[in-house]
Amino acid sequence: HVQLVESGGGSVQVGGPLRLSCAAPTAYCMGWFRQVPGKEREGVAAYYTEAPRAYYVDSVKGRFTISHDEAKNTLYLQMNNLKPEDTRMYYCATAGGPYCSAAYAGWADHGSWGQGTQVTVS
Repeated sequence: HVQLVESGGGSVQVGGPLRLSCAAPTAYCMGWFRQVPGKEREGVAAYYTEAPRAYYVDSVKGRFTISHDEAKNTLYLQMNNLKPEDTRMYYCATAGGPYCSAAYAGWADHGSWGQGTQVTVS
């Protein structure tokens, strides 16, 4: 597995934007998860690089955009119109398949993960 590195987290006001970055080699599926301490990690967005196609959970549709720059080996998550409930630790992950889904978090169970970056919205 490869150790991924997230960056871009921080504190932002309600309604503001934030962009997360993840240094990661291109993989079959690349995505973002988030977690509140003591609760299960939840999928946020996933990017199927072979299509390419993006997937989002309903709570972030229309606000978040996942993208991938293959030349820079970087995965992004542009977050707009942030809400207090978006306050979480955010993780990026990659995996070699066969699944790629925002709602099904299991696709990255055996993949590579980053250490996380905190996003706080207030």
